[in-house]
Amino acid sequence: MGKSDSSTRYGTVTRFLHWGMALLILWQFLSAAARYFFEDTAIEAFFWPTHKPLGVLLLVLMVARLLWAVTHLKQRPPSVNLLAKLGHVLLYLVVIAVPVLALLRQYGSGRAFEVFGIPIFSGFEGEKIRWMLDLGSDWHGELGWALLVLILGHMFMAWRHRKTDQDVMPRMWK
Repeated sequence: MGKSDSSTRYGTVTRFLHWGMALLILWQFLSAAARYFFEDTAIEAFFWPTHKPLGVLLLVLMVARLLWAVTHLKQRPPSVNLLAKLGHVLLYLVVIAVPVLALLRQYGSGRAFEVFGIPIFSGFEGEKIRWMLDLGSDWHGELGWALLVLILGHMFMAWRHRKTDQDVMPRMWK
């Protein structure tokens, strides 16, 4: 079991990034649901404080995953078809866009932001940056829901391919 990808299966690094990010994204949806459905409860108090730091971690992991994929493109298993390739590109873009929009909103608010004790940016005095607030507020959640739909589609298509000669599951499982 090598760390690099091959033409028939994904390596350890790719699988770690895939499944690790899948768990973090699941946690993000749980924290958003806790915020929405269980506001001002112990459930929200447990989940919600992790939402922003894990969002930044997901962004960092997505950039690492993208760099890994691009540098190992010739070694990776081929896409099943053009739609699969476009679906993966769209997933990558949305996973990057959702936290970027949240960071724009955070910066536009004028409040300082740090993650795991690491300052990301300092706050500022004066007026908030309205376009950043609006862009983040208008699109962060909506693209989050779009991401959920894309993920469910991704899972469905992987399951569907199990029934054909294009079974893609072993490439990411083993």
